[in-house]
Amino acid sequence: MSTYQVRKKALILLEDGTIFHGKSVGVEGNAFGEVCFNTGMTGYQEIFSDPSYYGQLMVATNAHIGNYGVSDDDMESDNIKISGLICKNFSYDYSRPAATRSLEELFKKENLIAISDVDTRALVSYIRDNGAMNAVISTDVDNVDTLKKELSKIPPMKGLELASKVSTKEPYYFGNENATYKIAALDIGIKKNILRNLSSRDAYIKVFPYNTSFEEMSAWNPDGYFLSNGPGDPQPLKEAQEVAKEIINQNLPLFGICLGHQVIALANGISTYKMHNGHRGINHPVKNLETGKGEITSQNHGFAISREDTESHPDVEITHVHLNDHTVAGIKLKNKNCFSVQYHPEASPGPHDSSYLFDQFIHLIKTHKK
Repeated sequence: MSTYQVRKKALILLEDGTIFHGKSVGVEGNAFGEVCFNTGMTGYQEIFSDPSYYGQLMVATNAHIGNYGVSDDDMESDNIKISGLICKNFSYDYSRPAATRSLEELFKKENLIAISDVDTRALVSYIRDNGAMNAVISTDVDNVDTLKKELSKIPPMKGLELASKVSTKEPYYFGNENATYKIAALDIGIKKNILRNLSSRDAYIKVFPYNTSFEEMSAWNPDGYFLSNGPGDPQPLKEAQEVAKEIINQNLPLFGICLGHQVIALANGISTYKMHNGHRGINHPVKNLETGKGEITSQNHGFAISREDTESHPDVEITHVHLNDHTVAGIKLKNKNCFSVQYHPEASPGPHDSSYLFDQFIHLIKTHKK
């Protein structure tokens, strides 16, 4: 008998007191986090295992979740990183030759709370109007007052340092040790597909914990440095900002993605801010100001860098802009070997319009080596 037929009632309680109702997918209990939504039509497994989503309750806007199961090859980290899932239709059955198990099995193994049969269109519309905020999803539908008290204790995402929760504890290597280039990557929430993209371009990567010093990273004598994506507010990441400053001061090749992009901005005195509801999806339009070309991109961030600060900075140039709201999507430092983007050129999930940025990084390393 399908689990679908014996499910318990569940609810979503937002911090402003608003309640949405649904049904439990299987695991019972409470899950707290910032509620946000992703507009991707595919790639749910990659989204759920992306370290950038740590601490967030994910609303999937696609109507069907779980319909093609899960595969170990599609994990972007070692386990599920979202705090919980909210969806319209949860598929207990799946059809995909490459799948190794159902999404339900993965959620049970990871003890992840998910609720379905939610009016996700109404919920997403509410978040769009009122902004991303803390929430709880729960099967304890008769104790709303207790849930409200517990929810009030959850810290807001603004000011929250989360990189330490998802970063590697020990350095590790990725790729072919006989590759032409050596890249030192600071893991503040790195995705596996970033490592795959770098290694496929003849690079050997050493991945370092979030709080590693520049001295320790440079002792490996890398040809270039990379600052990864990741969760939370970039402002508390003072150690990572110091690493970025040192790399820039020595004019070594540096590339940053997402949270890494924000850290590079902060290292140059450019402020960051929490967005109203962020960019999360795989169809975001970006314009490359250097080529004039448009790119459809994969994005996942709740913070952004100040356009005003960036435009007034004498040593920083805006290279990419988001066409929906004109936020800064990419920068480069004038007369320095450093550039970064707010979005995800490695995609996974998403289009590959921006994968040229990895080639750009390798070219920067190659030129600097000469």
